[in-house]
Amino acid sequence: MGLWQINTDTLAGSRFVVSPLAETISALNALERGRAEHPGERAWLDAHLFAYHARQAADPVAARLVPAALGGSWNADFITPTPTGEGAASFGEELAPVLAASPERARADLKVSLGGPLPALLDRDDLPQRAADVLDWVWRRTVLPDWPRRRRIIEADIVARTGQLSQGGWAAALSGLRPGMRWLGGSRLQINAHDYPPKQLAGVRLFFVPVTQRTGWVSWDDDAVRYAVVYPCSGTLADSGRARVPDSLGRLLGPARATVLVLLADPKSTTQLVALTGQGLGSVGRHLKVLLDSGLAGRRRAGRSVLYFRTGVGDVLVEAQRHD
Repeated sequence: MGLWQINTDTLAGSRFVVSPLAETISALNALERGRAEHPGERAWLDAHLFAYHARQAADPVAARLVPAALGGSWNADFITPTPTGEGAASFGEELAPVLAASPERARADLKVSLGGPLPALLDRDDLPQRAADVLDWVWRRTVLPDWPRRRRIIEADIVARTGQLSQGGWAAALSGLRPGMRWLGGSRLQINAHDYPPKQLAGVRLFFVPVTQRTGWVSWDDDAVRYAVVYPCSGTLADSGRARVPDSLGRLLGPARATVLVLLADPKSTTQLVALTGQGLGSVGRHLKVLLDSGLAGRRRAGRSVLYFRTGVGDVLVEAQRHD
C-alpha cells in the first residue's frame, strides 16, 4: 500500500488549504472523463463539455497530452505542482510552476504517467506551455465564473474537517478522505492501495486540499519538503452547494432564509452555513432563530459544535414546495 509515516511535528503543523489550480485540475479531469458523478456536475458538464471537446479537437497535441498526463495510475508531476500554502495564492501564481517546467522534465513525467515511451506527437519541447494553456482555458471558461460558490463549498468542507479533527483527532478527520485512504495509527497514513514504497514525512510541510469534483491525488515537490493530499469535498457539502431553492419557498420565506432551510437537510453548523451561503454570520443567525421558533429547524450539540437540522415539519414544507 502507499504508506506515509508522519512524525508528530509534521502532523501538528499540517494545514487545510484552498487551491484554485487544484480545483481547475479536478475540473479538467471531469471534462476529460465526460460523465457526471452527481446531478450538479451533470448540469456543469452540459454547459461546458461541447466547448471543451471543440477546443481539444482544434489542438491535437493537447488532446493527447491531457489523458497522457492525468489518465494513468500516476499523474504527470509537472502538471500537478504541490501548493505552496503561502496565503491565498492566485491561479496565475499556482500555474507558474507548470509553465516553468523544463521540456525534459515534462517528457520524463509523462513517461512515468504512461508507463512507457512517449507517442511521437508528445515528443516535443512545448509541453509545459500546452498544458498551461489547457489549464488556463478550463479555469477561465468553466471554473472562474463559478469560483465564489465553489470556494464556499471548499471552505465549508475545511470547517467540517477541522471540527472532526477537534472532536475525534486525525483518525476521524483523515479516514475516508479519499478512496483507499485511512489513518492506521502509530503516525501511519495509508494514502492509497497501490504498492508504493513507504515515505517518511519528517521536517516537511503537509497540506490537505479539498476540491468540489469527485477526484483526488497526492503530490510532493522536487525537494520533498512540501506534500499535498488533494481530496473531494464530502458529498453532502458538495451536493448541498448546488441545492436548488424552490421559487415558491423563496417567496414564502424569503430567498436567503429559504436557502438556509434547504441546506439543513443535513446537520450543519453556523460556520458551515456562512461558508455555503455567502451570508454574514449575523444574517444566518437571525434566519436560524426564525426557523427554530417556527419549528422548521432544530439544533443539537455535537462535541464543541452546535448543529442545526431540518425538522419533520421543515421537510414537509420543503418537499411540498418542490412539487407545487
